[in-house]
Amino acid sequence: MVYFSASGNTKRAAEAIAEELNAPTFELTPQQPYTDDDLDWTDPDSRVIREHENESLQDVKLADTKVSDWDTYNTVYLGFPIWWMTPAWPVNDFVKSNDFTGKTIIPFCTSTSSGIDDSASTLQKMAGTGTWLTGHRFSGSVSEKDVTDWLSQTRNGTAE
Repeated sequence: MVYFSASGNTKRAAEAIAEELNAPTFELTPQQPYTDDDLDWTDPDSRVIREHENESLQDVKLADTKVSDWDTYNTVYLGFPIWWMTPAWPVNDFVKSNDFTGKTIIPFCTSTSSGIDDSASTLQKMAGTGTWLTGHRFSGSVSEKDVTDWLSQTRNGTAE
């Protein structure tokens, strides 16, 4: 279970999935963490707006990209919020820094209004390897029941 969470919604979903599947978690943390002011998408001077408007700023470096025992995992759940209909860009550093060969990746996202849409294919192209499934979008107010319902209805996210 690997995830980036800006406001806690994705973390809530990730922890519920990890608990249900008895899986370890790895939280993606930017070297320069986002503050509440940074995440204020209504402020034209906020960090996320500047990063959105200038693609070169979307290369957000993480404090760590290496998961212990990465080679032993066959299935990876990868969680992120949706920012402007794309995976939140702090996930990019992780995807670019790891080899997904032989792994099945199940993306999941949280969003108030946007769907998961092309997020899996965007990340798959970035990774270049692995089997990327469609994944699932949870609302920003995701609950444990939302997660357990999804897992039970989709054979733990592998069949949609």
